[in-house]
Amino acid sequence: MKHDAINALSGANMDIDLVSENVGWNQAGCPWNEAEQTREHKCAVKSTSICKYFCGIKYLDSVLCSYPYESKDVLTDDAAE
Repeated sequence: MKHDAINALSGANMDIDLVSENVGWNQAGCPWNEAEQTREHKCAVKSTSICKYFCGIKYLDSVLCSYPYESKDVLTDDAAE
């Protein structure tokens, strides 16, 4: 696949979390929730917030997470490409 065939589109309004129950596939746990023994943290909450550790989504459905380092500290402009 040609890299220039993919566009990065800004402004998505999405819900992404790793706390779902009874799903038909293997799902990793949120490392922040595991560290705090809670289920309150979500990657992205529609019209509300994006987690400070959320770094994006890797094809097909893997969440990129920088916990315990904030994404603003680990991501560069090159990483977003």
